[in-house]
Amino acid sequence: MEAHKQLLSEGKLVTAQAIKARYLGQDDQHKTLKELVAYHNTNMDSVLKYGTMKNYYSTERYLHKFIKDKFKTPDIYLKQLNYRFIVDFEQYLLNYRPEKARKTCSNNGAMKHLERLMKMTNLAVKLEWLDKDPFHQFKLNFQKHNRSYLSERELELIEETTFKGKGYEKVRNVFLFSCYTGLSYVDVKELFQEQLVLGIDGNYWLHTKRAKTDEIVKIPLLPKAKAIIEKYTEEMKQSPDGKLLPVFSNQKVNSYLKVITKACGIHKNITFHSARHTFATTVTLANGVPIETVSKMLGHAKLTTTQIYARVLEKKVGEDMQDLMNLFEAKEKQRSEAPKSYHN
Repeated sequence: MEAHKQLLSEGKLVTAQAIKARYLGQDDQHKTLKELVAYHNTNMDSVLKYGTMKNYYSTERYLHKFIKDKFKTPDIYLKQLNYRFIVDFEQYLLNYRPEKARKTCSNNGAMKHLERLMKMTNLAVKLEWLDKDPFHQFKLNFQKHNRSYLSERELELIEETTFKGKGYEKVRNVFLFSCYTGLSYVDVKELFQEQLVLGIDGNYWLHTKRAKTDEIVKIPLLPKAKAIIEKYTEEMKQSPDGKLLPVFSNQKVNSYLKVITKACGIHKNITFHSARHTFATTVTLANGVPIETVSKMLGHAKLTTTQIYARVLEKKVGEDMQDLMNLFEAKEKQRSEAPKSYHN
């Protein structure tokens, strides 16, 4: 009778099945957090890339540990999610000490887990499994970090340094290729010989699709990037998979890069992804390429994403302001040389 009364007051369709589901706690009013996570991950598995889904599975593991430690139960109802739950989960993430010796969760790492949970609770609201969003009053607090990139001089140092080991030489060249094309590790690794196309301007272009976003990217090849491809043309012709460049595993590449940068006297935390930032900042923007063009070559759907990569360099600010000063001086000179008009 109570289940029947609840369904009537909520304006829901009253059927024998609906009453039974409400009575047994199996209807939408009694969905659990684990059910929501499972529903989200099952439906998104075919939509999101493996790298993104991997992060959702990581968030799921943290949620399970938190519920078990905090509530001493394997699952909780969605209606138990509130502001307190989110704040407690945030503190749990920041203070969690893993059993194996590995990095603990940074502030931004914790925020990414909360951001993924927020997306799932938004889905629950849309599905009418939740009446209101528990994140309504909560604000994600990401800390801004200046990501490492190479200056013009540091780029030259890497280009001019020779390495005895062929492996280091290959990693250095593939890294430099990324510095001059802006392609990420996975996009360079998945480049095939047929993606090198002769454009209508008579120059070679790379036609590819970003693995992360499926955005189509067309990049005109700078001479230095073209020279690296030519260096490995004969070797890659023997490659059965038709790849354009010899690329090692991401872990190996980043391990070799640490040795390479140290040998060049560069004291920065440089990873393969730093090449993408170097392309955006040092290679293009610092040399006057408009941010809209850079955004297109990086394969970004929004300009705001490019702005994360592209710090406006002090040198560029100085040059732009110098141009402005020169313009004012020219105007002032023009004004002073103009014939004076006298009025009675």
